[in-house]
Amino acid sequence: MQQWLENHPLITYILIFVFLVYVYNKVFRMRKLPLLKDIVIYLTMAVGAGILWLFQLDLQLPIVISLGVAVALMLTVRIRYWQLDREARKKGGNVQKSGNTADNELQSGKTDSTQA
Repeated sequence: MQQWLENHPLITYILIFVFLVYVYNKVFRMRKLPLLKDIVIYLTMAVGAGILWLFQLDLQLPIVISLGVAVALMLTVRIRYWQLDREARKKGGNVQKSGNTADNELQSGKTDSTQA
């Protein structure tokens, strides 16, 4: 895989940039920013992607693979939260944004010790 990424540098750069944008949007973005600030952030990410691209090609570091694993783990967590949310809706319970049913029970006072 490393050899293929080395033979296709443009695709390597695009993959790095797309992975960085996904991680930024899912982890660090709190709210929608004004257009100019968004442009500055994405340009900074493009420069950072260029630096990571050089690390990938010149130093043979597995940047694309590492970012791919990070994105895969983030997608796994999102799928799990979606699944928990769907199960809670089937049961008819109120679901908070976190999707953690143990926290929901603690906040509503429905623990085993309080029902006795």
